[in-house]
Amino acid sequence: MISITHLAQIAAFADHHYAVVKDRERGRTRTRVLEVTGDERVAELARMLGGEKITPTTLAHAREMLATK
Repeated sequence: MISITHLAQIAAFADHHYAVVKDRERGRTRTRVLEVTGDERVAELARMLGGEKITPTTLAHAREMLATK
């Protein structure tokens, strides 16, 4: 099953995480899908929880969410 969400509470239950990244290069827009693993996975969940500014608190919460799924 593929689930697309912006809710960290839902994303934490996933076995795998992917990020959709949009870049602009030489006047063209390019979209890529990247697998997010390890510390990047924790940081992405923390960003979903707290916005652009990732704090030690949001990182700890993200780690806890992943550990208790």
